[in-house]
Amino acid sequence: MTVVGTLDIMLPHYGDTALMQAAVRSVLDQTDGDWRLTVVDDGKEEGVPEWFASLGDSRVRYMRNEQNLGITKNFRKCVDLVESPYFSMLGSDDLLLPTYVETMRAAIEAEPGAAIYQPGVEVIDEHGAPSSTLGDQVKKRLYAPKDEGRRLVLSGEPLAANLLGGNWLYFPSIVWRADAVKAVSFREDLSVIQDLALIIELIRRGEKLVVEPATAFRYRRHSGSLSSSEAVSGARFGEAVRFFNEVADDLDRHGWPKAARAARRHLSMRLHALTMLPAALRHGQTQTIRTLLGYALSTSQR
Repeated sequence: MTVVGTLDIMLPHYGDTALMQAAVRSVLDQTDGDWRLTVVDDGKEEGVPEWFASLGDSRVRYMRNEQNLGITKNFRKCVDLVESPYFSMLGSDDLLLPTYVETMRAAIEAEPGAAIYQPGVEVIDEHGAPSSTLGDQVKKRLYAPKDEGRRLVLSGEPLAANLLGGNWLYFPSIVWRADAVKAVSFREDLSVIQDLALIIELIRRGEKLVVEPATAFRYRRHSGSLSSSEAVSGARFGEAVRFFNEVADDLDRHGWPKAARAARRHLSMRLHALTMLPAALRHGQTQTIRTLLGYALSTSQR
């Protein structure tokens, strides 16, 4: 039997203190208490260290960066601090359902050896109410595999091509095998697509992904997220183009032509660019409109 051990829950924080505190409380409420929460605070909000000290729980450790590292460097620091065989990277505005640790431990024990474990996810809005955005519906109905209530084990070129066509995973909900991630970590040159880059590299190295059908996570989608603000400015799409072109060349060299073609087409990202046009129009951002249209309508190479 696989020894799961204590689940390390890493929480890189920057932003809304109240949402972060709600995320922490969702960890404290777990039915399975064999976890360790590490919060790496990249901000300077007053009262936060004192709030953590008041919790009085030895499973919770809090540290504040002396200087702001930015999202990717803080992710990398969290990975370096992982001590257990498995960990998650909880978003500071997301929530664990009380059975998260219990559910993910069962998935690892049932399907040992994978590097990525994706649970069922409930999407909520800024206020914690259930949400159903167009993007989430597309993820569920078009890109995500149909699990029919059973665990799936996915790997290889078909999985890479699937995710490069449309990334249906919810990064903050995933449990990772620590040794696999530490061997790769997050690319320092990426800020909004670094999760997909890590996942594709793990798959290229032969790692497996397990889809756990039980819902165990609440993912908060709101307009204030980094990815949303980058999308409105059009910045994320420049980064995306660079990543998809680079990974396509890499996958061609790896002998995965189907996955390389999916990367060059990056259809879901083009469609996402089109969905961001209304926000750019509302903001009166003429240059952003041109950028989004240019990205969405550009022809794929090779």
